[in-house]
Amino acid sequence: MAEIKKITLKSGKTRYRTVVDAGHDQNGKRVQITITRDTKTEVKDECSRIQHQRSSGTLILPSKVTVAEWIEQWLEYKQRDVEATTIRTYRLALVHVIDRLGHIRLQELTEDDVKDFIDAIVASGRRRGGEAGTRLAVSTADGILTRLREALGRAVVRKVIPANPAQYVRVSLADKKQDRRERQRERPWTVDEVQRFLAGIEGDRLYAPLLLSCMGLRPAEVCGLRWADVDLKLLTLELATTRTMIGNKKVLEKDTKTEAGARALPLPAGVADSLKRLRALQARERLAAGEGYTESAYVVVDELGEPRNTRHLREHAYRLMAQLGMRRVRLYDARHSALTYLAVAGVPDVVLAAWAGHTNADFTKRKYVRPSVEDLRTAATALDSFHRGGRKTPV
Repeated sequence: MAEIKKITLKSGKTRYRTVVDAGHDQNGKRVQITITRDTKTEVKDECSRIQHQRSSGTLILPSKVTVAEWIEQWLEYKQRDVEATTIRTYRLALVHVIDRLGHIRLQELTEDDVKDFIDAIVASGRRRGGEAGTRLAVSTADGILTRLREALGRAVVRKVIPANPAQYVRVSLADKKQDRRERQRERPWTVDEVQRFLAGIEGDRLYAPLLLSCMGLRPAEVCGLRWADVDLKLLTLELATTRTMIGNKKVLEKDTKTEAGARALPLPAGVADSLKRLRALQARERLAAGEGYTESAYVVVDELGEPRNTRHLREHAYRLMAQLGMRRVRLYDARHSALTYLAVAGVPDVVLAAWAGHTNADFTKRKYVRPSVEDLRTAATALDSFHRGGRKTPV
């Protein structure tokens, strides 16, 4: 330990100071910590604490890194593990954090700071899709908190902070209740609605791609499907490529997000027949267009062979819903409807998860399976038997 020096402040107060070697920072730069206390004993105790934590690997070096700077470092780190579209989603989720907490030094961020931040954005954090400054959806706030918790967790791992100040912060119960009262969530279509939609669009040019959506495929998987991935003899299709959108403008073609997402599925007979008709139609369109036809090899193309993206498919579906006088739901929600139907029909969890392209059946059921009142009708019928036993219902 370096020499402990006695210093006299301008006020005349006497204090004691020394400098202790704390090792090297993440960039390999030597770090020294200046310790100033009222007594020599206090200086010695602090030196011992620093040296003990250094030897045990628990020492947190002083840092001037702000919350905003750390988030940028974390996003750069996450680029190794996630898709560009996911990074964009993370960045959008953390805009509120940077705006409201970004100026605070990371090592000075407290649990109360995070709690007050979450309360504030729920109360007045909305930026678009409605009046700015109004209540933000609890689901959105939960997503922001999840990303912040993950970024701060990384700071704990890197020994930039000793603990995660967001670890135990949650949206308040009062806010959750108010959100449920005020925010009406659009329900996915029921079985009857799916069947009505499909019956109404059977003559539509994109009937087959929309039917694929109604068998549980993601819109990006439908738009990324090539004819080479479809075997109409064996009645199977391979899902290996997706065509998704960045900012609803730029098309990004990539492989599936996860290993489980790359999967082979058997084709229901009706879906196979619709694909056969679509392929025959595209052959006629190719002949009619001649040199003006684009050979893209995708299943979802326009009359001149140009590939369609998820926005095109979604907007086409919305127009059909309007023509049929049906309530408008997200095309992605057809996936919820299909997986709910399979679950209620008794498809085993392991098959349900594999069909959805997930590794975890619990996630599939928690996220996508939403039984309707009619789906629960069998339970009511069973309870009739439970209540009556062998007795007949009185007339």
